[in-house]
Amino acid sequence: MKVVLITGVSSGFGRAIALRLANKEFKVYGTVRRKVDPIPGVSYLNMDVTSRESVEKAVGEVYGKEGRIDVLISNAGMGIAGPLEFTSIDDVQHQMDVNFLGMVRVVQAVLPIMRNQKGGRIICISSIAGLIGLPFQGVYSASKFAIEGYCLALRTEVRPHNVEVVLVNPGDFSTSFTRNRSVVDSSEAKEAYPNYIKTMKVVEQEENRGLSPEFLAKKIEKIINRKKCPTRCVVATPVQRASVFIKRILPEGLFYRIIQKYYMS
Repeated sequence: MKVVLITGVSSGFGRAIALRLANKEFKVYGTVRRKVDPIPGVSYLNMDVTSRESVEKAVGEVYGKEGRIDVLISNAGMGIAGPLEFTSIDDVQHQMDVNFLGMVRVVQAVLPIMRNQKGGRIICISSIAGLIGLPFQGVYSASKFAIEGYCLALRTEVRPHNVEVVLVNPGDFSTSFTRNRSVVDSSEAKEAYPNYIKTMKVVEQEENRGLSPEFLAKKIEKIINRKKCPTRCVVATPVQRASVFIKRILPEGLFYRIIQKYYMS
C-alpha cells in the first residue's frame, strides 16, 4: 500500500484528492491548519507550510509511523488579487511564502526519505496561471511561475535517485478558493485601474462554473498509478488547454493582447 502525503486537505483540491485516494488502496496523510470534518481513512497532521519546524515535524511523524513516503502531493496554497502597483510588499511576501516557499519546505523535508528508499513521486499543483501571466492576479501567477522553474530543475536533479516530479496545471475549478481569495480593496486602486473589478468578476464567473475538484482528483489518481510520469499535466476545459497551446505558437505580444481584450475590454 502506497503512503501518500497531501498538503492542504481542508477544502478544494486537497480534500477531493484525499477523499478519492482514501477510498482506494492508499495510506493517506493530509495536512491541515484547523479542525475539519474528517474523511474516513485519512490520517490528519497539523502543518503550517510557512514554518520549517512545523513541516519537518509533520513529515517526521509520517515517516516514524510508516517508514516511507511514496507520494507527495504539494497542494497547499492561497491567492491574492489586485493591481500589482497597489499590492503591498507584505502581501507579495505572504503569497510567495505560502505557495512557493511552502512547497520548497515540504519537498526538502520529503526528499531525503525518497532518496534513501530509492524512489518516490512528487506531484506539485501549479496552475495555468503558472504558464500565463494573468491580469490582476500577477502575484499569484508569479508564485506559480516560481513553482514551474523549481520543479523543472528538480525533476532533472532527482531523476538519478528514481524520484519523479510532475507539474499539474489546473484551469478554472469551482472550489472555495474563489471566495477565500484575498483582494486589494482600495478606492485608489479601483480608480487607477477601472478594469480591475470587471476583470475579477469575469474570473470569478469562470471559476464558479468551472470543473469540479473531483475531476482533478481522478487525474491525480491516474498520475500516481502510471508506470511512467509525464512532466506536466494540464487539467482544464478544452478552451483553456487550447490557450496554453496557442501561447506556445503565437508571438507573446499578440497573445497578451488577446488576453487583455478577453479580460479587460
